Amino acid sequence: MSVPRYTDLHATSRRRRRRRLLAGLGLLLLFIWLAFLDSHSLYRRIRWSYEAARLRAQNELLRARIDSLQQQLEHGVSDEMVERIAREQYGMRRPGETIYRVEE
Repeated sequence: MSVPRYTDLHATSRRRRRRRLLAGLGLLLLFIWLAFLDSHSLYRRIRWSYEAARLRAQNELLRARIDSLQQQLEHGVSDEMVERIAREQYGMRRPGETIYRVEE
């Protein structure tokens, strides 16, 4: 059995360092790809989770609004309320009445 020379050990050491460096660069590129460039990247997932939370909150507000409107319908709509809605939302008027719109 022959004794390995110093140059052989040095070359082996360089190959190992090169492999570690390439493996490290590969892992770094994989992390960058998964974090930012992939179609389901971490960045997009975080952005989607914030958007989902915002939409859930908006959905709850709309459900509360629907519940309040259904309660108003159950109690019945008075003639004054119908007239107010017709005037404010649809611009209706009584015969002979002049309407002046004030815009902010």
